[in-house]
Amino acid sequence: MKNTPLTEKHIALGARMAEFAGYNMPISYSTITEEHQQVRNKVGVFDVSHMGEFIVRGREALNLVQEVTSNDASRLQPGEAQYSCFPNSEGGIVDDCLVYRLHDDNCAEGEQAFMLVVNASNIEKDWEWVNRHNRFDTRLIDISAQTGLIAVQGPLAAETLQPLTDVSLKDMKYYTFVKGTFAGAENVLISATGYTGAGGFELYAEAGLIAELWDRVFEAGAAHGIKPIGLGARDTLRLEMGYCLYGNDIDDTTSPIEAGLGWITKTQKGNFIGRDIFARQREAGVSRKLVGFILPGERRVPRHDYPIEDAAGHTVGKVTSGTMSPSLSYPIGMGYVDASLSAPGSTVYIIAGQKRLEAQVAKPPFV
Repeated sequence: MKNTPLTEKHIALGARMAEFAGYNMPISYSTITEEHQQVRNKVGVFDVSHMGEFIVRGREALNLVQEVTSNDASRLQPGEAQYSCFPNSEGGIVDDCLVYRLHDDNCAEGEQAFMLVVNASNIEKDWEWVNRHNRFDTRLIDISAQTGLIAVQGPLAAETLQPLTDVSLKDMKYYTFVKGTFAGAENVLISATGYTGAGGFELYAEAGLIAELWDRVFEAGAAHGIKPIGLGARDTLRLEMGYCLYGNDIDDTTSPIEAGLGWITKTQKGNFIGRDIFARQREAGVSRKLVGFILPGERRVPRHDYPIEDAAGHTVGKVTSGTMSPSLSYPIGMGYVDASLSAPGSTVYIIAGQKRLEAQVAKPPFV
């Protein structure tokens, strides 16, 4: 297993460690429910240094990004980011990603630069995919191994971090970023994207600096009761918001139109991989859709791949993600179902072994 620059910190803090995407990662430090509530109500810190980062720089950098991603990167100004995905030629999803439009300070005249942030489990796959389609006057640089990344999330995140930087965090809009000095370190990229729905910031820095930044964040957050948070709570937090997890809710066989990601699939922007398939799906509709569902009063949690049935007992889909919501104290989940059952309020049934659990389709976020 690979380690992040913070692995020893997690072990010293008594984290329960496990393999995730080939990395030795902290799953929890206390309990998932406690860590979940910490982020929802206060502030917590995640190590997400396992994520991948690619720089795309050149005269035709935008052309390449437009070719391989579904969203419209031409709309981005320097300092802005967007959620997107890499579609494949069969109408599925290679990976979901973030696209950052970097400032042109380090570019030659006429060049542009972007950063693509990808899932840890797909770094090699995504790197090969983007390079395969690079027929443009642009170059790719994989900075994943040289980059550390921590996410400081929760309603007290700005208050915690502000003493460490002269960047005005309260003035940062959602899906924007600034490069500046943080805790004495220069060229730290501070972004406001988030995967928890609780607000907060991400700190990208050289891998050799990230342990010092981690310590400084905890010193600054001591007065706010800051705590480290594992990947277990990261999953329950994202699921309460209805955010997709690659490998569960989306993969190479799922269309972004089916997955409710039509809003990041800009078929009108011009040609890109999979565009014609998505345009046809928009016009004709899709036979299945990813939906959220709730099980009020139930205690059994719907698990990945549990079958979903209609009232007559016909299989109409399967669960992709499920958990006991720490905020709601009942189970929630997501799954693909026949489009005819995708309207909020529809009743479906989750098959959990010998149990048939009644669930209501509900539109995320759940909280």
